[in-house]
Amino acid sequence: MTWNLVVWIFTALLVVGGVIGFLKAKSRASLIASIGSAIPLALTAAGILPFIVAPVVLGALLVVFVLRLIKTRKFMPSGMLLLLTLLTAAAVLALRPQA
Repeated sequence: MTWNLVVWIFTALLVVGGVIGFLKAKSRASLIASIGSAIPLALTAAGILPFIVAPVVLGALLVVFVLRLIKTRKFMPSGMLLLLTLLTAAAVLALRPQA
C-alpha cells in the first residue's frame, strides 16, 4: 500500500462523511469543511501538490477533531474522525516517499 492510496481512501471517507452530515443534519458547514479538506489532500495524492501538504492538512484536522471532541464530549462523529485521522496520518508518515 502506498501513502497516495491511504490519502485517497481517507479523502473519499471524508467527503462521504460530509455528505452524510449534510443530508442527515442539514449541516452545510460539515459539507464545506469536508470538501475544503479533501481538495488539498486529493491534489497531494494526485502528485499536483507536494507531499508535505498531506501531513499538514491531516495535522490541522487532528487539532479540529480534538477541539470538537473536548467541546461536545461525544465520540460520534468527532472522536471517530479523530481516530481515523490519527491512523491515516501515521500511515502516511510511515509510507512517505524517501528522499
